[in-house]
Amino acid sequence: MRAVVLRKFGGPEALVAEDVPDPVAGPGQVLIEVSVAGVTFVETQVRADRGPRRPELPAILGNGVAGTVLAAGQDVPESLVGTQVVSTLGGAGGYAELAVASAGDLIPVPGGLPLEDAVALLADGRTAVGLVRAAAPRAGEWVLVEAAGGGVGSLLVQLAHAAGARVIGAASSPDKRRLAERLGAELTVDYTAPAWTDGLPAVDVVFDGVGGAIGAAALSLLRDGGRISVYGMAGGPMTTPGDRVTQVPFPQVDLRELAKEALAHAAAGRLRPTIGLRLPLESAAEAHAAIEARAVTGKTLLLSEPR
Repeated sequence: MRAVVLRKFGGPEALVAEDVPDPVAGPGQVLIEVSVAGVTFVETQVRADRGPRRPELPAILGNGVAGTVLAAGQDVPESLVGTQVVSTLGGAGGYAELAVASAGDLIPVPGGLPLEDAVALLADGRTAVGLVRAAAPRAGEWVLVEAAGGGVGSLLVQLAHAAGARVIGAASSPDKRRLAERLGAELTVDYTAPAWTDGLPAVDVVFDGVGGAIGAAALSLLRDGGRISVYGMAGGPMTTPGDRVTQVPFPQVDLRELAKEALAHAAAGRLRPTIGLRLPLESAAEAHAAIEARAVTGKTLLLSEPR
C-alpha cells in the first residue's frame, strides 16, 4: 500500500510517500480501506519532535480515519465487513491507504453524512461537544471562543450560539473571522493585534484552545466566578487560571459517546464542520506546511483513491 512515512524528525519535507507492506487485522481488530484521514496541529508538532509524545521511527502519523471495513480479525463479527466507519487508531497509522483499528473504536457513519464530515468531526466534534457539556453556556451569556476559525473553535461557535449565548469569535485572519460570523458569532476580534481585548465586554465563559499570551489575555476578560475551559497550547504554555474563576474540566465520559453525538448533530443538520483544505494522501507534507503557516480555515484532510 501507499503510506506517508516519517523516517526522521524535521520539517514538513520529512513526510515522504512510499510503498510499505499492507497491515493485517489481528484479534479484536479490523482492516479499513481509508478514504479520508484527518490532519491535526498536534501531528505537526510530533513530526518536528516538539509534540506530547515521541514515536519510534519510522512512523506513520495520523489518528482519525474514515472508510470501509475490508476484513475482520479474530473475535470480530464478519457483519462489519463492508460497513462505512470512522475511527481513531491509537495515535498512528492514518496517513495510509489501509489502516488497522480496534473494533471497539469503530463508529458507524450515519446515513447521508459524507465521510469527510465524519472525519472532520471525529476528534474535533467530540472535543467541542465535551467542552460545551462541561462549561454549559447559557442563553444571554457572553462566550469567548479562541481560534474561532479552526476545527474545534468553529464547532464551539455553533454549539454556544445554539445554546443562546452571545459569542465573541477570536481569530487571526479576516477569513476566519468572517467564518465565525457566519456560524453565529455576534462579535469577532483579531487576537494577534496588540491590546486585542480592549473594548470587548466582560465574558462569562472562555474556551481557551491557544494558551500563552492569548490565553492570559482572554482570562483577563472573564468575570469573577466565570468559567474557563483550557484545552490547548498552540500559542504557548497552557493558561493557569487563578482562584478568581472556575476552571471547567473535560467531562469524564466515553469519548465515543461524544463523537456519536457530534455525528448525530451533523447528520441532522445542526452542526457543520468546516473543511478548509483537501489534499491527496501523498501531499501530507503540504498539509503540514499549510497548518503550520496558519493558512487553513477549519479542518485539513488527506484523501485516498480507492484501491
